Amino acid sequence: MNFPSDLIAGYGRYLQKGFVRYKETHEHLAIYGQKPQVMVISCCDSRVTPEGIFHAGPGELFVFRNVANLVPPCEEDSGLHGTSAAIEYAVRALKVKHIVVMGHAKCGGVQAFRENANAPTLKGDFIGRWIKLLEPAAIAMACMPVDKLDDPQLAMEYAGVRQSLKNLETFPFVKEELEAGSLSIHGAWFDIGSGELRVMDPETQVFHTTETDVGAAEEA
Repeated sequence: MNFPSDLIAGYGRYLQKGFVRYKETHEHLAIYGQKPQVMVISCCDSRVTPEGIFHAGPGELFVFRNVANLVPPCEEDSGLHGTSAAIEYAVRALKVKHIVVMGHAKCGGVQAFRENANAPTLKGDFIGRWIKLLEPAAIAMACMPVDKLDDPQLAMEYAGVRQSLKNLETFPFVKEELEAGSLSIHGAWFDIGSGELRVMDPETQVFHTTETDVGAAEEA
């Protein structure tokens, strides 16, 4: 089969508009490399694009996406740990100042966990094992609920972000930077339909709608 024609057409539009707009930035990045201050760990859902949500240009965000925006606990074994490798690179090599774990509404990975929580694995095996990372979040939510929500899907999406933030702190190099004050970690959640962004309060762990100056944002 031929390469998707829609992608070729999109690339043409990108060259004419996007690349031209940031031509000098691209040239600078090609010569001097990237120095993003923020890493965003997001879901690979096609409806959730961190660069678009945060209106970020080339080189501004170091983005890693996986099913259900999950961070596994640190495991120093011989396995292949893509998410862990990306976090290590962001912290040790790029020296980012912030890591944002961003969940989203109607997350298919979270829904799959909720619908198959008692099953050993899902068909396909990879997804089933991966979303089992949500088990500690489900247990914590049942024992000490932070949110008073009637929506179990939303509650689990929030809980998954909280668990990923906890798991981030199991990485020695992350904990070291946190204690030194050179790194901060944050939880966020995005509503696909309304465009609403909610940020987690680090003290209460409750998610709140962000306050933004729409007028200033439109001018920018």
